[in-house]
Amino acid sequence: MRNFHPFILALALVFTLSNCSSAEQIKDQIQPEEEIFYHVFQRSFYDSNGDGHGDLNGFTQKLDYLEELGVTSILMTPLYESIYYHNYFADDFKAIDQEFGSLEDYLEMVTAIHEKGMKYYMDMEVHYITENHIWFSDSYRQPDSKYSEYVIYNGEGNTNPESSIFNLTSLESYNGDEIRITTIDLYNEGVKTYIYDLFKYWVDPNKDGNFEDGVDGFRIDHMMDDLDYKGILPNLLSDFWAPLIKELKAINPNIRIMAEQADWTDLGSSYFEKSDIDYVFGFEIRNAITSFTKANVVAKMDTTIRVTPADKHQLIFLENHDINRFASVVDSHPGKLRLAAAITLLSKGIPLIYYGQELGMRGDGGFGRFGVSDGNDIPRREAFEWYAAINGPGMALWYKDSGPWWDETNLSDYDGISYEEQADDPNSLLSFYKDIISFRKATPAITFGSQKFIENESDGIITMLRKHEEKLYLIAFNMDEGPQSVSILKNEVSEQALFGSTALSDGFSALSDEGNDFLISMNGFGYAVWELSNSTTK
Repeated sequence: MRNFHPFILALALVFTLSNCSSAEQIKDQIQPEEEIFYHVFQRSFYDSNGDGHGDLNGFTQKLDYLEELGVTSILMTPLYESIYYHNYFADDFKAIDQEFGSLEDYLEMVTAIHEKGMKYYMDMEVHYITENHIWFSDSYRQPDSKYSEYVIYNGEGNTNPESSIFNLTSLESYNGDEIRITTIDLYNEGVKTYIYDLFKYWVDPNKDGNFEDGVDGFRIDHMMDDLDYKGILPNLLSDFWAPLIKELKAINPNIRIMAEQADWTDLGSSYFEKSDIDYVFGFEIRNAITSFTKANVVAKMDTTIRVTPADKHQLIFLENHDINRFASVVDSHPGKLRLAAAITLLSKGIPLIYYGQELGMRGDGGFGRFGVSDGNDIPRREAFEWYAAINGPGMALWYKDSGPWWDETNLSDYDGISYEEQADDPNSLLSFYKDIISFRKATPAITFGSQKFIENESDGIITMLRKHEEKLYLIAFNMDEGPQSVSILKNEVSEQALFGSTALSDGFSALSDEGNDFLISMNGFGYAVWELSNSTTK
């Protein structure tokens, strides 16, 4: 059971009562550290018109749910027109996929998000196009095309277009479609102007200087300095992306840009330095958390934070649309699901929740599972489970009966993994997420505070301090499946080693005052936060 100290309720009340300004002002006042991102694969979220595809109007209808969860910012996968269900590899960068809705639907959605005091981030992948894109279709085998230099061709006659990511020249989609994909020349002046104007358009669609209908930021997919390590498009961070980011922030200084590092072992220092990016993804932290090894978590967090400038940030996450869902990684172990969530939401960095993570949705896929097809990733992108029975209204089952990914679906009736089954259960994973997000938002030391790990003799218990102004919190995570206890010298914690009160815990963790020591006792996969009274850090 969760145990909340009364001061949380008071802080939460102050937080609520302070929201007396307009939603737009609230949105603009949200600091990066206060963000709680919700990463959604919108085709699988909610279907408003009965065609099986999640759409923009459906997402708008479910904003109350995200507000209740405590989300501050929405990150969507690409919206532009593509033959592929995931909408990466564009047919037309400027057209919204009709299965998602119209431009009017999009603008209404963004306005509705802003009216909730939330932010909207758009995912952009602009390196590659399909043969349906006019630049490719008009220039292939036609050197005289005005788009001939927009696409990178090898040899003469425009007969050998450059491959795309992973050296793919085509990709089979889950429905059997297979078409060519190629790389565009980002340094061509026509391409560069087009792409820059595209980003600027989404910042302020009607160019009136009011950003109510504009994005609040972008995710740059597969961001690299030397695209695909080919030496064809080098120095992109400083020569292509940095000037664009500067121009976007000249339009709206509040715009934030996140980079998905193509190399997931990259901690992001070159991105911060060369392109002035705002956020990168903490892949190494995610990998450390999933290992449930204390040494890995401490080392990766410490190293990652050390290379992150004070005004830049790491996105702390457990899953996304390209990796296996965390519940599948840990076989839905309830202790691991909660502990990992606690680590991502209580540690330094900006939390990012992938849709359905808060329910414990399962899904694992990857290259080769079902042959050579983008259907391999469908298990990681299944329909959000709104109902106890999976065939309820609005379920985005666009992939139903389409192949082995459906035959082996992770969705199941009445298995406890749905909004309907968890919403009113105070002990559900969904309720846990709501509670811990509320605690984070009400506790400045968790959102803004410094982070310092404290060494101890336990192989499983991580201990750290979070401090903001005069508030100091001791946090402990037990990465081991069994009960553990550890002593911490008070002078390692504070100059005035005064006792603390429990602010948040799994109900089994305890902090005892043992003279010169603090004694921490925890059950397996336990977590706890204690407020230390009248303490100042050394």
